[in-house]
Amino acid sequence: MENWSPQERLLIDHATELASILRGSLAANWCASGESARHYLKLAAERGLTGIEVPQAWGGSQASFSCKAAIAEILAGADFGFAMSLINTHNVANNIARWMSGPGTRVGQAELADELLPKLLSAEIVACTALTEPQAGSDFSAISTLATKVDSGWKIDGEKSWIINAQYADLILVYAQTLPQSGAAGIAGILVDARREGFERCDNFPSTAAASLGTGGFKLNGYVATPVEMMHPAGTAFKRALQSINGARIYVAAMCCGMVADCLRIATDYGGRRTTFGVPLNEHQGWRWRIAEAAVDLEAATQLVRAACKAMDRDLPVVALAAKAKVFATRMAERHTAAMLHAMGAHGLRDEYPFVRHMTGAQIASFTDGSTEMMLERIFKDETLVR
Repeated sequence: MENWSPQERLLIDHATELASILRGSLAANWCASGESARHYLKLAAERGLTGIEVPQAWGGSQASFSCKAAIAEILAGADFGFAMSLINTHNVANNIARWMSGPGTRVGQAELADELLPKLLSAEIVACTALTEPQAGSDFSAISTLATKVDSGWKIDGEKSWIINAQYADLILVYAQTLPQSGAAGIAGILVDARREGFERCDNFPSTAAASLGTGGFKLNGYVATPVEMMHPAGTAFKRALQSINGARIYVAAMCCGMVADCLRIATDYGGRRTTFGVPLNEHQGWRWRIAEAAVDLEAATQLVRAACKAMDRDLPVVALAAKAKVFATRMAERHTAAMLHAMGAHGLRDEYPFVRHMTGAQIASFTDGSTEMMLERIFKDETLVR
């Protein structure tokens, strides 16, 4: 975006390089190839992209939130699903570095962080965060996965669904209720090792749409987590999760900008080469207006994202800004990914082009990390309080 440090500039260059690899070797054929994101996450790790915000003391780059959003935008321009997959595993690493070391942590947590972080940053293991359940989506406080205190730690029972990376993740930050009927107050965040007894992976996302997300679910049947694996205790977890969700709304909005920019780039190039009625497409006024409208909305969405990123970097109030950025950017992406496909005509449906994938990504973006309706309610509340 602007004023990058040398380290951030290097990360952005690496993201641009990885996006080029994705465009050339995988993105268009992800569903057909049956590939998981693991190989490409390792390529990201080699370029430092699994530790964007992670402190340097833990082997990360300690870059700004704005830098993370810019990287998400670049990668989503190649493939939305992979961008989400990478950012999700990165976020767990950043959570561990932030909340499992230093003052106030439990005995043994720093040692656990010492064990997990090198594996996450090298992509030896892949991670995800699990909030959503079959009967609890946007209403986070309604989750029913139950964590019960036992002598050996926490026994967890429940089911999670629609979780990015869940098809192959090794480490999962699971949000569970510790005090039934207590709502948000009883929710805790606990690290779960998918390779241990009591974890059962299940296929509750029977769709090939955006296969690179690795979306799936799992059941916990008497799974026991140790005391040191309690990352976010009840009383802190809900607030921390909402802070993370505000950040997610911003980088998802940035991803929408990346997808539309990619569509606009391809359509504009095509318009200079494709001839209809004896002249290039870009000499038809109606076609030019379609391109111009996309450019205007993309610039507006980009400015909203930048404003929200700056607020995050400066630790300023960001709830309403994040909501505005996500509402506008997702609607912009829903409209213009389709419009750019139509600007290409039937040619835009060819697998070599990303329009259908980007259209799917825009739809997923619109309901991840809070529905548009929720965002509008939050924006209205903010506007009425201001007045």
